[in-house]
Amino acid sequence: MKIALAVIVALGAILLFLLTSASANSALFAENYPYLLAINGIAAVALLVLVTLQLVRLRRDYRAGVFGSRLKTRLLVTLALMAVVPGALVYAVSMQFAVKSIDSWFDVRVDAALEGGLDLGRSVLDNQRGDLLEKTRRAALDLGAERKGSGGNGNSLNRLREEAGAETATLLTLSGQVLASSTSRLDVLLPPLPEAAQLRTARNGRGLALLGENAGGLQVRALVPVIGGTPGELELEPRILQFTRSIPASIAKSAQSVEDAHRDYQELQLGRAGLKRIYTLTLTLTLLLALFAAVALAFLLAERLAEPLLILAEGTRAVAAGDFTPRATVTTSDELGVLTHSFNSMTQQLAEAHAAAEHHRKELEAAQAYLESVLANLSTGVLAFDLRFRLRAANRGALTILGDDLAGFETTPVADWPRHEALAATIVEGFAKRGDEWQQQLEIARPDAVPQTLLIRGTALPATGGGGYVVVFDDITQLISAQRSAAWGEVAQRLAHEIKNPLTPIQLAAERLRMKLGGQLDESARALLERSTQTIVNQVEAMKNMVNDFRDYARTPPPQLSAVDLPALVAEVLELYRSSPAKIAVSPAPSLPLPPVLADANQLRQVLHNLLANAQDALLDTPQPQITLALAQDGARLKLTLHDNGPGFPPQILARAFEPYVTTKAKGTGLGLAIVKKIIDEHGGGIRLGNNHGGEISLWLPLAERTAKEKT
Repeated sequence: MKIALAVIVALGAILLFLLTSASANSALFAENYPYLLAINGIAAVALLVLVTLQLVRLRRDYRAGVFGSRLKTRLLVTLALMAVVPGALVYAVSMQFAVKSIDSWFDVRVDAALEGGLDLGRSVLDNQRGDLLEKTRRAALDLGAERKGSGGNGNSLNRLREEAGAETATLLTLSGQVLASSTSRLDVLLPPLPEAAQLRTARNGRGLALLGENAGGLQVRALVPVIGGTPGELELEPRILQFTRSIPASIAKSAQSVEDAHRDYQELQLGRAGLKRIYTLTLTLTLLLALFAAVALAFLLAERLAEPLLILAEGTRAVAAGDFTPRATVTTSDELGVLTHSFNSMTQQLAEAHAAAEHHRKELEAAQAYLESVLANLSTGVLAFDLRFRLRAANRGALTILGDDLAGFETTPVADWPRHEALAATIVEGFAKRGDEWQQQLEIARPDAVPQTLLIRGTALPATGGGGYVVVFDDITQLISAQRSAAWGEVAQRLAHEIKNPLTPIQLAAERLRMKLGGQLDESARALLERSTQTIVNQVEAMKNMVNDFRDYARTPPPQLSAVDLPALVAEVLELYRSSPAKIAVSPAPSLPLPPVLADANQLRQVLHNLLANAQDALLDTPQPQITLALAQDGARLKLTLHDNGPGFPPQILARAFEPYVTTKAKGTGLGLAIVKKIIDEHGGGIRLGNNHGGEISLWLPLAERTAKEKT
């Protein structure tokens, strides 16, 4: 736009100069004015198109709400008004001045003065011609009276010339032959000779006076026929006398000036309306070019003035949005340029400060993320509360232990927690009664599940960090169960050792008594002895079986792990229970082959036998006993679920079912489930009891393939 505007303005200035020159010069006007007018019109249209495009673009930006368009509009309107208003005023005044000036040129007095001057010049020239003609006639009469020869007398011709006051005198024949000549000018040998037609005209009339031009200016020429000889004498060839006289230079110049002025005036008089139209078009084109150039220049000035302001405004918005990148600067040396440079310096300082703050923030976030990662991966549960005991944070361990995502607990005080009343009461009571640091063990009852034992520790946070409370708790259910199992194992080992030693002597003593005393007693006494000794032997045998169970519980050999096809092992064990009164089935059949588990096949057989035996014992009083086994893959483990339609586990048994001597059977030792749990624990699996329309036992075993990948 800048280049186009510069080219059009320069071209318009040249064309306007040529247009005004053509308007002042009639010859140039008549020849070139239409072309100049057309070229100026094209330049005006080009400027109009340029201005229109800029206005359309500005209007589009204004409607679209482009930043800076309102400022450009205000600057453009202000600058355009500064150019248009004075231009329109000058145009109106110029139009009035030009029209009135043209009308004043054609005043009646000017016309009369020019006509009078022209008539005066004509009268002077006519007098000059008449005077010379009259003097030439008298000279011709005198010359004819002298009755000279055909060649004439040069002295008489000189005398007649001098008397007439002529510059040259020439005697000519009708055919144009010079007979005699006289001149007062030494630089001219012969005067200008008349044409043949002029000679004939002079011969036929009384003479001829002509006004012509010579090298020095205007010249009057008189041609008169000469009547020669006495009366009655016939002239063989007519002769013509020519006198010439130069018009004074001042008179000729004045006459020429008056004639030129009158001619120009008449031309202007004829083109009076055209002149008004010409000046009107010239002024209008000049105004349009000036106004369009002013508006286009106003665009450039508005953009130039708005550019630094827009840079600052855009930079301010960017800084407010957090963008501290350097802005474009204005290369001027005025205050706006200094201001943009200062703004860039300020944004650079802000960027450095922001970078430092961002670095510190990232370090804090990294430390916080590290701390959160540590807390999130802790198996210990962590709960953080504010001073009003509202939950602020909970790690993954807490959600896992509680089995709850604690959604919505952030707005509820801990005393009003709906699903964890026992834990909430313990936390409130601990900080209320035991101070800022306390520890307590809590057992939480769960319906149809093993009670959960938690070890809870509470600590108050320092007031400098905002205050609050932290509660840390661990699920020690498995730990307590392991401790109990270890204690029972040690007890069983000692009992087996202490009980087994006297059993054999007791059995041998009873058998010896039966052998020694059997023949010495009567029938009734012998029968009594037989029954008593048999009772001793049976009870000793029962004691031996119990001791063997204790030994097996206390000294379970470590598993010999290998890849085991659990579905095949289950099918193999179920073959032994075909004759069982309970209906045993594997349902539903898995759709895909199940991967093998990492286990000891012999110990798994013992587990399955114990579970099936317990299920059969629980179904003794059930009309239609049924046992269902289900196999499924659960992530990286294989799940085996055994379900029966019996009465299920009593609540008092469910909490301690894996402890020795906990049983509902009259003749059971209560070691079956304890041995099962110990075997599953040593395999790295898990086991859970429950009631689901009957008794249900679920156990998990790790996959052989997953375990091998973890080891590698």
